[in-house]
Amino acid sequence: MNKKEVAHIRKQFKLDHDLLNIYDILNVYITKETNEVYHWERHPFELVDREKQELYMGNFKKLLTGDLDQKLFELKFQEAAEDPAQVLLHQALVTGDPDEWQDLMLLLVDRMLVDAKYERDMVATFVRGQYYLPTKARNEATEESEKNEVFAHPFILCSVNSTEKQRKTLLFDYVEREFKYNIIVDPIIKLSTPEQGFLYPSVTDNYSDVNRVLYCTGKSNFPDPHFVENVLNGERSVTALEERAIFEDIVKEVAGEQLDSATIAHVYEEINRVIEINEESHEEEPPKLDYKDLERVLTASGIEDLTTEKVERAFETIVDNKNYEMKATSVMPKFTSKSIKIETKVATISVSPQDLRYVKQVNYQGRRCIMIEVDEDVVIEGFTLNTEKLINED
Repeated sequence: MNKKEVAHIRKQFKLDHDLLNIYDILNVYITKETNEVYHWERHPFELVDREKQELYMGNFKKLLTGDLDQKLFELKFQEAAEDPAQVLLHQALVTGDPDEWQDLMLLLVDRMLVDAKYERDMVATFVRGQYYLPTKARNEATEESEKNEVFAHPFILCSVNSTEKQRKTLLFDYVEREFKYNIIVDPIIKLSTPEQGFLYPSVTDNYSDVNRVLYCTGKSNFPDPHFVENVLNGERSVTALEERAIFEDIVKEVAGEQLDSATIAHVYEEINRVIEINEESHEEEPPKLDYKDLERVLTASGIEDLTTEKVERAFETIVDNKNYEMKATSVMPKFTSKSIKIETKVATISVSPQDLRYVKQVNYQGRRCIMIEVDEDVVIEGFTLNTEKLINED
């Protein structure tokens, strides 16, 4: 599943969209004290109040928002799982019986409660429906709409949301003309910030892929292992944060712990070039770096005494697999090609990868300092910064 497919699905989640039908919604309330289901209810979605429908749609869209490998993870199912979730989900997907679908979703909730302890009351919301993906773009010459030919995709979506107690407030009663202390004991369901959830099935090349599920987490780079492995029976997925750490360890293994700023800038420029070429060629899959690609990147960046065998050994040492491939977008600083953050105890400096060459670490009067080369005077709050001499000119 790529970001374009995710974006297209996300856009369908709004009321009265003719490329989306939601049939049923099931809400399950879980109490933290007993770790049990306190209440559940199922309704046809079309009979839900419109105001509630809007809240749910916003929640589902929020759930599907984020970058792949950071907040969204396409998972393969474990092949050796006992009582596999894939079978349960597929059965729920194809059944036309709302009662059977409901019972199967409640079985998933049972999985959520095993060996799990929640800090707050939780609400698990399930919907089943169908969305449509166009098979071809609009033809302006013939005024042919993209909606004339579409693929129907039945789906199940789950959103898990926490609750919070309402704050005590002081109200003014216009009728009685008095101030009143207001206490509301009913918890608020935080639909604007889903904790996690999933969309089944995933999509590959505009076709439903029943062998994969899209897992969504509310916290970047921190998927819930219990939900991924025990509830969904999904295989462990490498996050962008973890992949960046792998990249850094491999480069250190090959080139050493210390690099000058110009070399680091060259490395990120080369990787960014790989990403740009991929985007210009309109490739659906994100670009990846294997040991051969990394050797080329490091060689072009000026790292000396580099051999294919040395890079292969580094891959085997760090990830125990010389054929491992890293996503180029994951290894870029802060997972973006726009800036690198240099964090110190007194300041955080953001520079673009290509400008990193103008940043150096120097020793000044026995102290390590960051020096940035500039072409013009620096202005701070309207004042021009005085230029100091590091070395006396005699």
